[in-house]
Amino acid sequence: MNSLALFIAVFLACLVEAVEATTIVLAAGATRNWRSALTGTAAGVVVLAVIVAVVGPAITLIPIGFLRLVVGGLLLVFGMQWIRKAVLRASGYKALHDETLIYEREVAEARAARKESRFGVRDWFAFTLSFKAVLLEGLEVVFIVLTFGANQNQIGLASLAAVAAIVMVVLIGAAVRAPLSRVPENTLKFVVGVMLTSFGLFWVAEGAGAVWPGADLALLVIIPAVGVFSLLLVAVLRRRKAAQLRRESRPVGASEPAPVLVTTTGDAQGHAAETTAAPASAATASAPQRQNAVVRGLRSFGLFWWDFIVGDDWQIAAGTAVGLAITFAVSGWSGAWLVMPVVVALLIPYGIMRALR
Repeated sequence: MNSLALFIAVFLACLVEAVEATTIVLAAGATRNWRSALTGTAAGVVVLAVIVAVVGPAITLIPIGFLRLVVGGLLLVFGMQWIRKAVLRASGYKALHDETLIYEREVAEARAARKESRFGVRDWFAFTLSFKAVLLEGLEVVFIVLTFGANQNQIGLASLAAVAAIVMVVLIGAAVRAPLSRVPENTLKFVVGVMLTSFGLFWVAEGAGAVWPGADLALLVIIPAVGVFSLLLVAVLRRRKAAQLRRESRPVGASEPAPVLVTTTGDAQGHAAETTAAPASAATASAPQRQNAVVRGLRSFGLFWWDFIVGDDWQIAAGTAVGLAITFAVSGWSGAWLVMPVVVALLIPYGIMRALR
């Protein structure tokens, strides 16, 4: 049953990422140049293959206990982000993920971009758009495959699940050459969030020294428990949303207007700072410019991986670390496995309420 659950979790997670990447590649090819878009796709696949070839064998050399602790913790934080966004979408506080709208936006941007040729590539915009889509979404696929496969010593099975999902999406995309809007992606994201969180919770507690009742059979309880808990959060937030809409629909003067919720991400703040900053002086020395470029490059690289792993809510990662420390401290107790489920049950609602604020 554990192998089947692993296959399903990896397959569904990779299916979501494949749909998103395929949508962008289809937009680039249909509006710009198919050859350039497919070349960018191939380049992204090659880079991902190199990453897997380098990182994959190294992961298998790490002791399984330490691997489950580190990877389980990362997977748990990753999964709780998916659940938070899925709950907000399902309750009406966040726009549903719409591949048709994404396709139309990418098409509009592609048509507006200037056409230029570089390094033998006829349309550089189509190339880079496809390359980035495949690389960024593919990194999540690689992360999921390596973490699930290495933790269960079944990288082959996890890879098979990923390949099956990707091939299926690519074949459908090639056949219809249109956004895959009929794929129930929002439901898939919800299910994947539950699966990632459940496996992460199971592995990280084991890595911290806790012993689950029933060993691997505990997953049969953890997965539905996380799913039911998430659905309860959706129900609570839907009632909150309905009450908010009723207040807003009252006649003017009947009550104070509800505050408008505006979420400003770090990227948006950084963009605003860049747009308002004074332009650099043309007389700036070339050496400081090169130094600043290196610093900015390193900073961007670090921020990318921070956002990729930790996301936009570092407090959830910090709370997970605290839960792990407590589990370590009480690992000799037969009920040490209870610590992380309690921590997760507190962190998910906390992250949702922070997002609403």
